Amino acid sequence: MNATDIGIDLGTASILVYIKGKGVVLKEPSVVAFDRDTSKIKAIGEEARLMLGRTPGNIVAVRPLRQGVISDYTVTEKMMKYFIQKAIGKKTFRKPRISVCVPSGATEVEKKAVEDATYQSGARQVSIIEEPIAAAIGAGIDISKPCGNMIVDIGGGTADIAVISLGGAVVSTSIKIAGDDFDEAIVRYMRKKHNLLIGERTAEDIKIKIGTCYNGSPDETLDVRGRNLVTGLPKTVTVTSEETEEALRETTYQIVEAVHSVLEKTPPELAADVADRGIVLTGGGALLRGLEPLLESKTGITTMTAEDPMTCVAVGTGKYVEFIAAGSNAAALLEK
Repeated sequence: MNATDIGIDLGTASILVYIKGKGVVLKEPSVVAFDRDTSKIKAIGEEARLMLGRTPGNIVAVRPLRQGVISDYTVTEKMMKYFIQKAIGKKTFRKPRISVCVPSGATEVEKKAVEDATYQSGARQVSIIEEPIAAAIGAGIDISKPCGNMIVDIGGGTADIAVISLGGAVVSTSIKIAGDDFDEAIVRYMRKKHNLLIGERTAEDIKIKIGTCYNGSPDETLDVRGRNLVTGLPKTVTVTSEETEEALRETTYQIVEAVHSVLEKTPPELAADVADRGIVLTGGGALLRGLEPLLESKTGITTMTAEDPMTCVAVGTGKYVEFIAAGSNAAALLEK
């Protein structure tokens, strides 16, 4: 049996595992629940996510990755080991080759931590790749050509914005504003406007069901339950999508600003390519309604969302191994 090539999208919100020839075989939230007293892991993935904000004192549900960076090394390693085994099954004789992606702003130390954790979880060979490049490959863009493509990858913890040409990022920035910050903005807004305290998961529900960041979208409503801060009792409030636009305005504008600053630093030839080809949105955060018209109205450049934005990075990370192989073939031919 040959060794498998695996691509892992090690995200703040979820972990996706891509296996060559099979596609994305696993998509689970990157949450681990463990018992404080015995430090034994109780649950990993979806099972643990359901425990967020609902656990007794001795059990804690944590996200070992914060803003795309490993914040709890041992837990991350155990979680990766679990997911890799779950994805490929126990019956492998050779260790897999694994490529993992990191945010484009990650430091060498952070990259090293990811690499070590991957080796510890049973990899034979590890390649670390930057998120925007993986996202571009996953979105089906041919990044090997000398032509500028702009990718805006909005994940759970970070948003990566890059202009890519000839297989590398020419200008890129990574901001720690993304899906989680959308949730927090909604939590703050509900507290301020409705005196209602809601949890992270409820905020995420609001974002997914009626969230929008552009005024022109149709108005929808949702009943939200939480705790009334004045009386301390449970209470239900009806929220409209117009309100979510107001709640998310500041956060989404920071992403627009970052896109603007990358465009400002882009060499003119590539900027012309981007204006011509448009901006491609990837990542789970790209599913927020109204991001396309918002970016279009602020930059004047057509914006489209990749076909399956959630899995782009994972697919691209997996295909990256083939991409490197193709590049080395070309190099070998030139040397002959």
